[in-house]
Amino acid sequence: MATYKELLARKQELDAEIERARQVEAEQALSTVRETIAAFGFTPDDVFGTRRKARGASNGAPRFRHPETGETWGGRGPRPRWLKGKDPEQFRVAGL
Repeated sequence: MATYKELLARKQELDAEIERARQVEAEQALSTVRETIAAFGFTPDDVFGTRRKARGASNGAPRFRHPETGETWGGRGPRPRWLKGKDPEQFRVAGL
């Protein structure tokens, strides 16, 4: 039976061999991808897609503001105490 140190040495050798094999295969895969992109004239948007545009005030801007305290709420998550039982439209920030 191999000793602990011998096994660790073999593990390090295997890890290095695995990394070398990964690099070789990754280079081959990247080469294939590049050839395919060039052959079909793909654009980055074709390959990766386009980002979705944010809807409404989902950028984190506050939608509602308490007129006395200045507290704000973006309309997501639990409704704040100052809005409970009230019509949120009367606290809507102008322009949203």
